[in-house]
Amino acid sequence: MTWLLSDKNGLASMFGAHGQARLGGSRARTCRYREAGFTMIELMIVVAIIAILTAIAYPSYVTYITKTHRVAAEGCLAEYANYMERFYTTNLSYSKTSAAVANALPAMDCAATQQTGANYTYDLPAGNLSVSTYTVEAVPINAQLTRDAKCGTLQLDQTGKRTALNDPTDVAGCW
Repeated sequence: MTWLLSDKNGLASMFGAHGQARLGGSRARTCRYREAGFTMIELMIVVAIIAILTAIAYPSYVTYITKTHRVAAEGCLAEYANYMERFYTTNLSYSKTSAAVANALPAMDCAATQQTGANYTYDLPAGNLSVSTYTVEAVPINAQLTRDAKCGTLQLDQTGKRTALNDPTDVAGCW
């Protein structure tokens, strides 16, 4: 609804229903559209900020995941070491049973694909297996092989000695 009002000089002006002067032409439309959204510059700034945050966060995330898989493999090596000690208690040898059957690592739950099997394989190298000694090892595979180049293959022997084959000097950093 619009009213036609006169001022004291008799000049008429048009007012809208809320008493605001009605502006004609494109100026009112331009202001209305300008307030309705974001400019391309603003969107590009947001995209740039997200890209920078992602570039910083993703490598940290990959490092965290690599360390997590390594720690899980260390736990699995401890389970295999427990198996070897039980085997020795039963057979008085790490290498063979009392019936002269060679010892082989069993398939344990920790080595399943859902646990650590997608990132590590576990082995009992024949050269490191005797009546009184053994060495179990976790060999990285797939993405873990390339991501964990620092430590590489992890080993645990009958004395509890821990070794990282790629960096034997920094065992504390790998274990």
